[in-house]
Amino acid sequence: MATAYIVDAVRTAGGRRGGRLAGVHPVDLAAASLDAVVERTGMDPAKVDDVIMGCVTQAGEQAMQVGRNAVLASKLLPEATPAVTIDRQCGSSQQAIQFAAQAVMSGTQDAVIAAGIESMSRVPMGSSASFHMKEGMGHYKSPGLEEKYPGIMWSQFMGAEMIAQKHGLSKDDCDRFALASHKKAVAATEAGAFEREIVPIRIETPEGEALHTVDEGIRFDATLESIAGVKLLQEGGVLTAASASQICDGSSAALIVSEQALKDYGLTPRARIHTLTVTAGDPVIMLEEPLFATDKALARAGLKIDDIDLYEVNEAFATVPLAWLKHTGADPEKLNVNGGAIALGHPLGASGTKLMSTLLNALHARGKKYGLQTMCEGGGVANVTIIEAV
Repeated sequence: MATAYIVDAVRTAGGRRGGRLAGVHPVDLAAASLDAVVERTGMDPAKVDDVIMGCVTQAGEQAMQVGRNAVLASKLLPEATPAVTIDRQCGSSQQAIQFAAQAVMSGTQDAVIAAGIESMSRVPMGSSASFHMKEGMGHYKSPGLEEKYPGIMWSQFMGAEMIAQKHGLSKDDCDRFALASHKKAVAATEAGAFEREIVPIRIETPEGEALHTVDEGIRFDATLESIAGVKLLQEGGVLTAASASQICDGSSAALIVSEQALKDYGLTPRARIHTLTVTAGDPVIMLEEPLFATDKALARAGLKIDDIDLYEVNEAFATVPLAWLKHTGADPEKLNVNGGAIALGHPLGASGTKLMSTLLNALHARGKKYGLQTMCEGGGVANVTIIEAV
């Protein structure tokens, strides 16, 4: 089977809810990452076969095929570039990477941009579902679903708390993990570790025009005391807003190509796609699935967890990567080495390619070989992507 390569991956710096990116329309924010990955790789924009855009809340400004709209708003991609918008919840743009790789590996396409967008300030999480209920258009939970799962409403937060109970995780465990996320993000920012992956976004501020280049959610003064003092989200639970991912605005993109495209277009790859996996399990506890998806991915790859040099496990809630560490026996020092969504934000549909940009650069910065990326997704689904730096 043909090999799929990652030429490069980019992302915007995260914007807090109502923060520095809130004034940017999501179509234009997505277009900025598309243009950046084309420009930085030297890819001929006319040779891009497709754009696959992940987006979770496809409503309002993110409705009407936001992926195609981003192509049309692009300064570089021609009008003739196709695009599609996909939703695999938080894993939407990680799935975009996997769909792009599958297209390349099948030989049906040679150069595909996988991307993601979510402006959670302008298109609030869950607004697509609440709109339908408000307009009397029914609920996503059908009679058939109710028959199979009577009285159960899907809740990622409840799933995260169930993981804590099942895996014996305490509030202190979560608070300490959250602090570590901020500290790693601070260290990475101060060392310039994100400079290669970040796409500067021109914004308007009260002081005038500026470039947004630093993740806005990082708490540079975070302490265990300040994190531990945040109110519990549920009485008797372990999670707080400080140990959960931050609502975030952002976009990201990665260029996936075939070996033939490398030769034809004079491109230099930074990694090859080693293994693609997606699994599904219990939709109630739902966020636990990355544990089992990782088991399957490693078995398919013929690798052990210790063979992987770096891991990116999305920090939707602190309980998810903590349970993943316990289940896999992975080295905590290899996990989210530049911080995660607790500090950097989780722009839903953009997080998959966002994490890939960070993983790719972290591997090269450390001279390492294998990287594994996974994240929990609504409905009890999880993607795992293993890459090999070249």
